[in-house]
Amino acid sequence: MKYAANRFALPSAILAGLALLAVAGSAAAQGSTAGSAEQQASRQPDCAAAWSPAAPYAAGSIASRGGVNYTAAFWTQGNAPEQGQAWQSGKRCRPAAQAKAADHDANFPPNTLKFLKANTGLDGEQWDNIMKLVNKPEQDSLEWTKFYGYCEDIKDKRGYTIGIFGATTGGSNDEGPDGPTLFKEFDASSGASNPSIAGGLARAGVHGSMQGKILKISDSAKVFCDKIGGLQNNPAWRDAMWNTFYKVYIQYSVQQARQRGFSSALTIGAFVDTALNQGAAGDSGTLQGLLSRSGNSSDEKTFMTAFYAQRSKIVDTNHYNQPPNGKNRVKQWSTLLNQGETDLKNADAAVQKVTDWEMK
Repeated sequence: MKYAANRFALPSAILAGLALLAVAGSAAAQGSTAGSAEQQASRQPDCAAAWSPAAPYAAGSIASRGGVNYTAAFWTQGNAPEQGQAWQSGKRCRPAAQAKAADHDANFPPNTLKFLKANTGLDGEQWDNIMKLVNKPEQDSLEWTKFYGYCEDIKDKRGYTIGIFGATTGGSNDEGPDGPTLFKEFDASSGASNPSIAGGLARAGVHGSMQGKILKISDSAKVFCDKIGGLQNNPAWRDAMWNTFYKVYIQYSVQQARQRGFSSALTIGAFVDTALNQGAAGDSGTLQGLLSRSGNSSDEKTFMTAFYAQRSKIVDTNHYNQPPNGKNRVKQWSTLLNQGETDLKNADAAVQKVTDWEMK
């Protein structure tokens, strides 16, 4: 179990593609003029996939931001479409229609699905929605599966930040990092009979060594992160990511929920989000610290309302999130609680709505 006193949020990217209002049924029944907003919207092209600062774009690539499609003028990465000359602005666009509900299970390795169901009681749909809520304030995107190969030194003195939950290699602000466990799990998932950190590093094609509890990477930042990015679609890497995620944050969060008599996907997800953002156990800002100040009600909604109130007091302290991202992060979960979406089943639209806020 990782005991991190301070959990920093990953650097924010900017989520594009703000949804336009759909045509109301009553307005359609009444008819509209040729120049109405409804007909103008219907003639707009569908929005391309939302721009992500973590993704590279070749010349001619199309991405959307703020309801506008942009075309890359040349290869670019990390440059917002409306800034600079890397992008050419196109027409306004509308969100592409969703033909059917997403296949949530397809977002997980099969072994991970079985493991999560057995150990948390939650299925693929529930974990997919949890991860959307987790990834919005981390990467400003609901497409969390794109970040298995994420790698960056965000200059928080915690070393490199890696993957879907921000595993770190360690530094002066993180003397008990989870990155070493991740590489050992990668070696194990790849079939090693005697898995080790060194074995995992070798399989990833990177170089480093343990200095105490810190994993010191000897490769340059570009070389290291390019290698990690190359593992994006590696099945063993994905399994290792989830095995580590469970050991470091999920297991403790589930235990804390169950010992209070709670088992809903929303509560477990909120605990996981708190643990990875602020630390699982340790000082007053961690999940453990917040739980100790949230009362002892056996009614889940009463307890969680108090928990969200306690978390909201500290999430914008810059230790964890830049204001107002922290309060918006908590509001996602509290709004779903008030809407009764505690099981996160058939909740795609509700999750989409509560995550429709702008990162700062």
